[in-house]
Amino acid sequence: MSSHPAAGAAPASDRSPDPGPGAEPEQPWSRQRLRSNNEWLLLERLRTTGPASRAQLARDTGLSKPTVSAALATLELAGLAREAGLLAPGRGRTAVLYEPDPSAGHVLGVDIGRGRLRIAVADLAGGIRARRDVPNRGSSADEVADAVLGEARAAIEEAGIEPGAVVHAAIGTPGVWDESEQRVRYAAQLPGWGRRGLFDRIREALGTTISVHNDANLAALGEYARGAGVGSPHFVYLLIGTGVGMGVVSGGKLQRGAHGAAGEIGFLPLPGPYGGAHADSGAEPDQRRGMLDSAASAESVVRTAAEFGLRGAATAKQVFDAARAGDPAALAAVQREAEQLAYVVAVVSSVIDPDLVVLGGGIGHSSDLLIDRVEEALAALTPLRPRLAPSLLGDEAVLIGALSTALRTARTEVFDRRSAAVARA
Repeated sequence: MSSHPAAGAAPASDRSPDPGPGAEPEQPWSRQRLRSNNEWLLLERLRTTGPASRAQLARDTGLSKPTVSAALATLELAGLAREAGLLAPGRGRTAVLYEPDPSAGHVLGVDIGRGRLRIAVADLAGGIRARRDVPNRGSSADEVADAVLGEARAAIEEAGIEPGAVVHAAIGTPGVWDESEQRVRYAAQLPGWGRRGLFDRIREALGTTISVHNDANLAALGEYARGAGVGSPHFVYLLIGTGVGMGVVSGGKLQRGAHGAAGEIGFLPLPGPYGGAHADSGAEPDQRRGMLDSAASAESVVRTAAEFGLRGAATAKQVFDAARAGDPAALAAVQREAEQLAYVVAVVSSVIDPDLVVLGGGIGHSSDLLIDRVEEALAALTPLRPRLAPSLLGDEAVLIGALSTALRTARTEVFDRRSAAVARA
């Protein structure tokens, strides 16, 4: 959602608008600000509810028809809106329909995982113009960065646009983005990924603004926008793959915490024989045993299955496939994973009280084996019972969240830039 007033949220007035794009609330009233607010209001109305005529826009926003006509003319001149067809009512004159021009700008979404790199280019309507999905074969931070840049350039070329047409790139990565130091912290799955200057190099090579986000947070936003979290007032997304992460979305807004580390559930110490008694206090914090990351990730499922006697399973998927075939060792490993996840849900429920917990990531693909077992184990731990659901977006969740995040930034940026250009002309 944009930070600007949402179209249709309340009737607009020609005389007393809310502060508009690019304007500080304390700035004095001016006709230019008023016009900018009206234009943004109409553009958001078209984006959120579809093509509309001048008369429809006037009714929906409360603006006068002359004001709507003038604002639409400016939006067309700026390349922000265009004619979308004709509406032929049963009686009266044929009306012209308008829609936002999706080609006014483009965004880049990037999902950097230990196993794969996923990159997509989308227009301002969110339509994906090009997509890349390749194995991550980088053995160093520089190799991973080079691969990201190479795939990004290939996607931009495939989309048929110039590199300068990308307004903003949102990048999802394991770990926590440290804004003050401009680097990622706690990304143990990607050695060297926390080096200072790495993302400066990516930004300079892409030639656009970038924002860096935790992958579980982006997945939560993606699931809220288009997946299992749609309509949920307060939900948690658990990303379980090479590590364990969590994103929390409340009232449509991501909860980041004081240092951006809200949801770093992988650091949760575990009780009992798999917990703190085995922690190696001499290791780096993000490499300690005895934490959830080492006990509930995909690698731990493989390790646990081997301990129970399963042979030949090199991936968590193979363990879950063996469990579906009835292998006792694999079923025991699945049960152990369900108990670990139930503990996580119990802790999260007591602190956050979500109405929904979504299971995602690679392990989330096996929710058919997990959800009933997690619910059963949860019943023995706590009276708090949020609804559990599988991810509807699967491996696409982080990328969709990245595109959604990039679009929120880019739509405002494009509007401000083009509106200013028309005002100067």
